[in-house]
Amino acid sequence: MSAEMAAFFRLHRGLPREGPGCDSDVAWAVEQAGLRDFKRVLDAGSGPGGDVAALRAVAPEAEIVAIDNHTPFIDDLKTRFSDDAGVIGYVGDMMAAQGPFELIWCAGAIYFVGVTEALAGWRDALASGGAVAFSQACLFRPDPPAAVDALFEGYPVTDVAGIAAQVAAAGYELLAARPVSDAAWEAYYQPMEARIAALRPGADAALTQVLDEADREIATWRAHARDFGYLLCVARPR
Repeated sequence: MSAEMAAFFRLHRGLPREGPGCDSDVAWAVEQAGLRDFKRVLDAGSGPGGDVAALRAVAPEAEIVAIDNHTPFIDDLKTRFSDDAGVIGYVGDMMAAQGPFELIWCAGAIYFVGVTEALAGWRDALASGGAVAFSQACLFRPDPPAAVDALFEGYPVTDVAGIAAQVAAAGYELLAARPVSDAAWEAYYQPMEARIAALRPGADAALTQVLDEADREIATWRAHARDFGYLLCVARPR
């Protein structure tokens, strides 16, 4: 692991979540999908399990399978939910999960695969009538400021219509979509800010760079939250 990646994971290790989100996001997505009875739920790209408690609240009897490719995140998840035998944490590829699942939940991690590619790949893992709920980076206004462009560093971020087109290209129906709330972003960023402050004293060059980049990301979102954010989407195969 490079010094930069080690510094990144030093910042992120122990944070309660790895992206914006809150319990109401999960409840809303399940309501929009019209889901009632759950046997199995997949938390794809789960990080340390920031959404697992909310998933358990909507699916109290289900097996919740959480997959992430970073072992320390799954270690944290297993510790957090050690008293719930129905929460199963795996280190691995979130696209390789073995269904069927009534719900596939993916908070932010679809960014790394692509909306169309991920939805197409998960089709066979869904139970009949199942749905995918995901959040993805989204532009809410045309011509975003330069600071927003710089944040994405060439990633092909698109707008609401663009994400809808990506969903359709996978052969899915977009059931509902809404921006992830400011409260959900603060639930992610406030613990990170506290961690940044704790790590700054004595930080080496690699860690200082990671902390500076995180500070810039937070400042950019707070300055331009009406220009960009995450779109929370609920989709089902046609």
